[in-house]
Amino acid sequence: MLIKTYESQALLCNVSVNAPTTKAGLYAFRGDMVLEEGDIADASGRRMPPRSVIKQAIVLVDNDKLLLVAGALPELTLLPLFAERYRNDFAPGLCTLFYVANLSKPLQVALDGVNYLLLPHDEGAVWNTLMEDMKLDKDDFKGQSAEDKVITMYDAVHGFKPKFGSASFDDALAHTFVVKKEARGPV
Repeated sequence: MLIKTYESQALLCNVSVNAPTTKAGLYAFRGDMVLEEGDIADASGRRMPPRSVIKQAIVLVDNDKLLLVAGALPELTLLPLFAERYRNDFAPGLCTLFYVANLSKPLQVALDGVNYLLLPHDEGAVWNTLMEDMKLDKDDFKGQSAEDKVITMYDAVHGFKPKFGSASFDDALAHTFVVKKEARGPV
């Protein structure tokens, strides 16, 4: 089981959904997917927290192949890390949609034979934003388990026909900017 393999390799964290769906062979995951592991912290081999993750990832697996991966990336330069780490697990026709914090405009980017839908995003829940962008509402998920909701989301992303341009990865980098973090807390 692919997700169990990721679990055993400590590639998943902040898990909210991690179970089979009601459709045979389909497995759903929601949480964070590790892109860069943290440094080794001690002689026992335990690690520090990951250096980078796909935040709030929405993943659907079919017979140990990734059908859908959506989530938030803090910067576009992490996209090749995703492709490198997980490419052996991509199903043909993998659906991907990433909200990228430092992207100035929506783009489609082909990288290593996979088409990535990339949308600008500063904050907020990825699930809710994706529901809005896919024109889904709560009625579309009525009566479904958390795992089966991921199937509904996959169907929406799979059928999504973007109306924005394509670019190479290098050209897409020209549409990035430096994210300025706002200080929060007591004044």
